[in-house]
Amino acid sequence: MYLSRIKLDTSRTETMRALASPSVFHGAIESADEERTRKLWRLDTLYGDQILLILTEKQIDLSGVSEQFSYDGTFETKVYDGLLDRITNGSRWQFRLKANPTIQKFDKKKGRGKVLAHITTEYQGEWLKKQAEKNGFALNDDEWLVTGSRWYIFKKNRHKKDNVRMLAATYEGVLTVTDAEAFKNALTKGIGREKAFGMGLLTVTRVMR
Repeated sequence: MYLSRIKLDTSRTETMRALASPSVFHGAIESADEERTRKLWRLDTLYGDQILLILTEKQIDLSGVSEQFSYDGTFETKVYDGLLDRITNGSRWQFRLKANPTIQKFDKKKGRGKVLAHITTEYQGEWLKKQAEKNGFALNDDEWLVTGSRWYIFKKNRHKKDNVRMLAATYEGVLTVTDAEAFKNALTKGIGREKAFGMGLLTVTRVMR
């Protein structure tokens, strides 16, 4: 696995369009890889800069993505497997996650389930607790919080008439690994829905004792 980072140039019209419509980033990232391999990505803010993080199964050439959205066409890539090897039961990690917290409710009129976004901090938090149980980690109430929430409304492509409405919630704090294999799976495959549009990438750094 490889984790790449691109510093975005927010003075560029194309970058600003992509920040408002995640389908633009999705299309650019998919175009960088000739094969259909699993990818996760996320927008971050670091020291006031907008950063694009991309996790890939193999090392791919992201120069085209960087030339489209960055200042100078450069990007950084690091091997991710070393971090995965350090994941053990009981280890504690500082984490960040941007996800699409949702619930599926049965629609009697349509006779099928309907996916609804959790719009309050309380229910967004409850959603993450349930995800923790399934993905091999535990959360202490006083060690994490929801740090942001926003709606995206965009088209998947120019040929689609209907808009995509997607809520993104950002979570930060400290977690404890309870099932190392399940947690590694969450790190490499993501958590929740809308992964194609920048949701689900969980990143961690070791807690310094």
